Amino acid sequence: MQTQGTIRILLRLEGLAMLGLSSFMYSMYVGDWKSYFIGFFLPDISLLGYFFGPRIGAIFYNLGHSYLGPAMLLSLWLGFKYPFLPYSLIWFAHIGFDRFLGFGLKYSHGFGFTHLKRIGLSRLLHH
Repeated sequence: MQTQGTIRILLRLEGLAMLGLSSFMYSMYVGDWKSYFIGFFLPDISLLGYFFGPRIGAIFYNLGHSYLGPAMLLSLWLGFKYPFLPYSLIWFAHIGFDRFLGFGLKYSHGFGFTHLKRIGLSRLLHH
């Protein structure tokens, strides 16, 4: 079952809020927009996991697109002042952007099966 109605709208608005807040914080604390735009798409390297099949692909994708990774980096910055703040904010922004567009975490059935909705050909073939 895919997320529908008001819940889907709320999840997408949460993504937009994360994108906006993390980008705003980046502008306040870092402000290097060239690095921001270069780093923004780095989490998509996790898509390479799909070369090893849908199960491994989903694991890699979800590791790169879960809020846990950037939260861990943010914690290291807060607790130990490691210089990870810019990376965590960019990573949060990327995930928020993806969620706003409707790209969710992946199930092992295939790339098109996400926790928000079906995307791509899986949406057309399994509807």
